[in-house]
Amino acid sequence: MEYTVGNIAPIFLAPVLAFIINAFFGRKLPRQGDWLATLSIFVSFVFSARIFSDFVFGKFATDFFIHKTFTWFDLSYGTYIWKVDMGIYIDNMSAIMLLMVSGVATLIHLFSTWYMEHDEKHGRFFIFLPLFTSAMLGLVLSDNLFSLFIFWEIMGFCSYSLIGIYNKKEKAGDASLKAFMTTRVGDVFLLLGIVALWMVIGSVAYVDIYAAIAEGKFTGQAVLGMSFATFTAICIFLGAMGKSAQFPLHVWLPDAMMGPTPGSALIHAATMVTAGVWVSLRMYPLMVLGDITWFIAVIGAITAFGAATIATVQTDIKAVLAYSTLSQLGYMIMGVGVGSYNAAFMHVITHAFFKACLFLSAGSIIHSVHEQEMPKLGGLRKYLPYTHFAMMACTLAIAGIPFFSGFVSKDRILGDALYYGFMAGQNPLLAIVPILGFAGAGLTAFYMFRMMFLTFYGENRTHAHHDDHGHATHGLAKPAHGHDDHHHEIHHEHLDLRSNVPLLILSVFTLGFWFCGTVTGQEFGKVFGKKTEWFKVLVEAPKVERFVNHAREPFGGIDLRDKTELPHAHYHHQSGYAGPNPDDHKLHSAHTIGALASIVIAFSGVFLAFLMYIQHTLKPWATKLPGLTTLLQNKYYFDNFYIDIIIKKGLLGLNRGLAWFDLGVYDRFAVDGWASVNRVLFKSSKWFDNVVVDAIGVDGTGVAVNLFNLVLRILQSGKIQFYFIMLIMVLASYIWTVNI
Repeated sequence: MEYTVGNIAPIFLAPVLAFIINAFFGRKLPRQGDWLATLSIFVSFVFSARIFSDFVFGKFATDFFIHKTFTWFDLSYGTYIWKVDMGIYIDNMSAIMLLMVSGVATLIHLFSTWYMEHDEKHGRFFIFLPLFTSAMLGLVLSDNLFSLFIFWEIMGFCSYSLIGIYNKKEKAGDASLKAFMTTRVGDVFLLLGIVALWMVIGSVAYVDIYAAIAEGKFTGQAVLGMSFATFTAICIFLGAMGKSAQFPLHVWLPDAMMGPTPGSALIHAATMVTAGVWVSLRMYPLMVLGDITWFIAVIGAITAFGAATIATVQTDIKAVLAYSTLSQLGYMIMGVGVGSYNAAFMHVITHAFFKACLFLSAGSIIHSVHEQEMPKLGGLRKYLPYTHFAMMACTLAIAGIPFFSGFVSKDRILGDALYYGFMAGQNPLLAIVPILGFAGAGLTAFYMFRMMFLTFYGENRTHAHHDDHGHATHGLAKPAHGHDDHHHEIHHEHLDLRSNVPLLILSVFTLGFWFCGTVTGQEFGKVFGKKTEWFKVLVEAPKVERFVNHAREPFGGIDLRDKTELPHAHYHHQSGYAGPNPDDHKLHSAHTIGALASIVIAFSGVFLAFLMYIQHTLKPWATKLPGLTTLLQNKYYFDNFYIDIIIKKGLLGLNRGLAWFDLGVYDRFAVDGWASVNRVLFKSSKWFDNVVVDAIGVDGTGVAVNLFNLVLRILQSGKIQFYFIMLIMVLASYIWTVNI
């Protein structure tokens, strides 16, 4: 494949063009341009598939990449160099990510054409949706942190617009503002890290950062009492924490479900929240050099476990999925921290498929029964069979059940975490990382099957809900014949290209063998007679030595690369582990123990949910542990802490203090007080002007002139008699003086 502008630019520009057309002419287009937005993302998918086939099916080596640049602007003058280059950086990770983002986004757009068809925000929704996707595609293609930050902020704007699209609802507006402001906290640090790197290295391109690490340019530099590498790594990771909603900047993501469900699917699965994980993976060598991987692992583990506990008490189906996203993002970040580089990125991909399917399935339920509170649902599997099938497949995947993708990716992270915490010679306190990870895995299986059982099994409770409250059925139910009650029967779901085919396509990719070549993910059960561990073969942590003396290639209409001998990768039992003190034997033991423990824990969680919500032999712990339930329902009181203490007492208190200083000190003394000073100065200057300048300087000069004029007129009268008298007087005085 030729990597030219014509082959790469459409990936990003096609959805941008759809955004522009829909923004200005969408109301005049058929269906308000939803077909154009969907078509544009499909164009991106086609071009991304070409790159994917070139890299993945070509099995390029893990350190093979294509880097092409062009000058964005050049303000250099003489010896002063000020030039900024932009470009594309495509490696195996980029190829996989591009296909995932564009593919999942295409299915979400297609589903949205059905879900939003009669929504009052239909046109507005399809303005921002393609722009959102294009920003993520641009971020993946970026070769430097500066252009990454541009697309990063575009996604922040789009998420703000999509979350608050129902602007008549106060909660939607609050949620969009909450998301925007919380992520800005991390963005400030990310920008600070980018500027710091630019000041020291002179570039923020990935290849230049890698080369600087290899050449030791970070050594000997210190900022705020810490090494420069540590400072920049912390700044960049804080940016990732905000965008990927990691503790304690996690509070915005659950409220992001206030927007339309397909928008939530795009945010939670394929775009914004994975951007933080993406930049953490790209900057992994810097994280290692800065020695903050332990901090990353702990943050990820806390997020994974904490979000899972909150999910266990949620009753809104979208809230359960929102907290499950938080938890799974925690596993990805934990994977980065423990050195499970390959599995962390694999979990980004597997999670995108099953989480997009889960949200779209929730959208199918909400659209069909106009209800999203799980206690008011139940028994929907016979009415929504396709949705039930897709959601069950995704639930099995996220719960970590063998043969499904979540078992392959998440449990490889847990295996590496087990090695990291107990076998890698790390600080014993870091054993908390795998402990929280495995505990969160058990809770994940529990709350996901709790959701499935409450939604699809048992008696259908939507009838009682509608009857008790007199709600209209919106044309979705008809009277049940032969009964004397007022229950209604929900229409059965039928196979439809737009409503449930996207769900079924996504559910196909919940099977684990797509990603590991085996049905178990542990090198057992070969598919098609051979083992194809393509993910392990193609994705590894960057080798920084490879980037020293790297020569840039121009990005234009012609591909000038040497294509005669392209490097290829081969499977040689790579572990995918990039953490400290690797030991293949111990790693294999850790993964075996971890896989067995994970299976037991997952099935235990499923069985516990079955006993509580199907058999009803156990009571939900809300009745047994009301204090804990209240704590979880209030989300550990983080919102209260941030709003009541940080904002109201802290920031608003600071605001009141600054207002007092502004009015009581600055205005009173600097503004009003300066007026008094001005009056004194005015009087002084007026006196000086009247007395010194006017009376003495100006008028005094006139008086002096008149005085001298009077004297001169007397002396120079022109009368000879006066001159003789004066002469006699002068001579007499002289003679008198001499005689004396």
